[in-house]
Amino acid sequence: MHDNEAHHCCISAFESEKSCPLNYMNMKISSRPQTIQIFLPSGDARGIRIAEVTTRIVQAIEIPRNALSDFFSMPESQQIAVYFLFGQSDDDEPLVYIGQTSDLKNRLEAHHKEKDFWKRAVVIISRTQSLTNTHTLYLEWKALDEAEKAGRFKKINANKGSRPYTPAPLEADCLEVLDTTRIILGTLGYPIFEPLLSQKQKSSDIERFYCTRAGIKAVGEYTDEGFVIIAGSTGRAAASLNYQSATYFRLKEQLLSKGKISIDGEYLLFKEDVLFNSPSGAASLVIGNTANGWVEWKRKDGKTLDAIKRIS
Repeated sequence: MHDNEAHHCCISAFESEKSCPLNYMNMKISSRPQTIQIFLPSGDARGIRIAEVTTRIVQAIEIPRNALSDFFSMPESQQIAVYFLFGQSDDDEPLVYIGQTSDLKNRLEAHHKEKDFWKRAVVIISRTQSLTNTHTLYLEWKALDEAEKAGRFKKINANKGSRPYTPAPLEADCLEVLDTTRIILGTLGYPIFEPLLSQKQKSSDIERFYCTRAGIKAVGEYTDEGFVIIAGSTGRAAASLNYQSATYFRLKEQLLSKGKISIDGEYLLFKEDVLFNSPSGAASLVIGNTANGWVEWKRKDGKTLDAIKRIS
């Protein structure tokens, strides 16, 4: 297989949310299986990637910053588009800038000169070139709104502006474009519109796990991405000497500085949902000492996370 060969790959994306039709006020999430096709123009999985849901007209092009000149030679760079710039802060917080433009090449060139944080851009276009400025203005506003609600990425945009006037038929089109964009971005590794826990998970007590020690009460969910401690949980503010040298103690300091958790006397308060890579990391932060999360997290019936989720 040569580096300059073009490649295709197909990925079935099975959505977990409850199915419901699109309406004019909210971006809805489809639950049926989806087939995503990813085309690699250079044959390099780290280079430009062109992704699409095979039955829809929306196309996403992911561009490494150092491959901008290659993208500018493509006809797609001349289209009206919504775009996302992805990067990380110095403390590894995921960052995003969301914009729209009818002059994609010049806009990306300007961001290349003026913005340091980003590493990869994803542009959203129509394969039938049917997007208009009215579409993209609404899509930009709605994408900023949905990204803020999900809280996954810190937005670099100064503000999200006001809702633009969009006729109802165009708004319906935009919501379908945004739904497709959500699926594609998640597949490419940018779950910008995906909350850590769905509304269905938040309203259900079936799969919740609890860590309770000496007055603390932490509630969590074991998800496909790791372990999520739910907002409103409490933990121990004090930390053992052993724990102060651990990685998750540094994470605690980062969460405090970002306002995701706070200290109230003897307790940590979780002000929003927080994702951990492992159940043990989550339990350690809550307890203030190194801990085995597989046995610390228990369901209401007393069964441990280990007994329920690990295959014996």
